[in-house]
Amino acid sequence: MNGCTGTDKPLVSIVMAVYEPNLQWFREQLDSLEAQTYPNLELLVLDDCSPTVPLETVRRYIAQSIHSFPYQVSRNEKNLGSNGTFEKLTQQARGKYIAYCDQDDVWLPEKLETLYAEIQQTHAVMSYCDMSVMDAMGYQIASSLRDIRPRLQYLQGENLFGQYFFRNCTAGCSMLIQADIAKMAIPFPPRTVADHWLAIWAAKKGAISFTEQKLVKYRQHHNNQTGILFGVQNKKSYYQVRVIPLQERLDWLAHRDSVPSSVRAFVRARTMGDLFGIWKGRKYSPKEASLEIAMRFMPDAVFKFCIARLKNESVGYRCGRTAWL
Repeated sequence: MNGCTGTDKPLVSIVMAVYEPNLQWFREQLDSLEAQTYPNLELLVLDDCSPTVPLETVRRYIAQSIHSFPYQVSRNEKNLGSNGTFEKLTQQARGKYIAYCDQDDVWLPEKLETLYAEIQQTHAVMSYCDMSVMDAMGYQIASSLRDIRPRLQYLQGENLFGQYFFRNCTAGCSMLIQADIAKMAIPFPPRTVADHWLAIWAAKKGAISFTEQKLVKYRQHHNNQTGILFGVQNKKSYYQVRVIPLQERLDWLAHRDSVPSSVRAFVRARTMGDLFGIWKGRKYSPKEASLEIAMRFMPDAVFKFCIARLKNESVGYRCGRTAWL
């Protein structure tokens, strides 16, 4: 650990998973962390066995950019993927709050201070923000994520567990979450991305706050990992990608906490293809419910065409490895 900080505000742990970083983008992200106005921070960086970028290079770039708060840099013994890496970082975090960080975005200086103030004002357990979108060269291409994700609906308030269980609107790079709740979410299930899993636990344990302020410049580039209906090409792949993981998610949660019977029923209906049950539970995920009912009557060729149209309606999106319908 390097450096020290003194303040009466609680410690915020910034946790960053690194894998084969573009070093220019990496430096820009690090510089934006150094510029944060929130006064009590630590940075934990964990490299997931990057094959061509040496750990010493990662260390050097961090040392050149971060001067105002302590940092720690380490490397996995074997490749764990983003979920496994962020799980380890969550365990290591010492702060009262955790901010999840990607390696290629840019944070506005007031990001963490604003999200912390949101939590204090609303007594939420997690706060998050909207984001602007930039291209690989750093030029803004959208002033809001909703400009390129017209179906995106941000959620805030209390009693959002059911909605968050089935769909996510909170990217990891946009959130600040209470550390005790993030640690409660460990272990992360393998087929639910970490930021979605964290948001589910936050929604189960308390209120969620959202600000319209665009506090992150999300970088869109050809290596982005997910997008609208990522991995879906036909009915079979839709079921494998969007439906089968629901049961795993339910099982991982149910053995540690209670799950409402209505959520269980909607999972069962979707995994069994029960159209009446899907319609009955549609309040939790109306767009997916409508699609799954409609696809039952579509030839696979028509479904493929519809999926292609949906994907082409907006530019591909990746931030914190989360995708929306």
